Amino acid sequence: MNDLGFGLTITVIGMSLVFSVLALLWGILNLLTRFDRPDSVESPEPPPAPELEVTSASSLSPEELAAITIAVRLYAATLRQEAAPTVRSYWPGSLLFASRWVAAGRTRQNQSWQRRR
Repeated sequence: MNDLGFGLTITVIGMSLVFSVLALLWGILNLLTRFDRPDSVESPEPPPAPELEVTSASSLSPEELAAITIAVRLYAATLRQEAAPTVRSYWPGSLLFASRWVAAGRTRQNQSWQRRR
C-alpha cells in the first residue's frame, strides 16, 4: 500500500509539473504575440494600372487573327490539363481515362489472391 501512495504522489507531481510548464509556455507565447503585433499603419495607395491599347478585331490582318486564335486555343488546352477535377471534360479515375496508378490498383484488386510459392 505504501508503494501505491508513492506512485500516486510521483504521478501528481509529474503531471502538475508538465501542465505548469505548458501553461508557462502558453503565457510567454501569448505575451510575445501581443508585443510583436505590427503598428497600425495605413496601407499606401496601389500604383495606377497601365493604360492598355484596345484595338478592334476588324483592324487586324487575317494572319494576326489566326496567330491569336492559335495562341488562345493552346493556352486554353494547357489550362484544361491543369484544371481542377470539376472543370475537366472527364473525371480522373474514370474507366476511359484512368491514371496508371489507379489502373494498377484496379488490376491488383481484380486479380484473385494466390499464395506465393
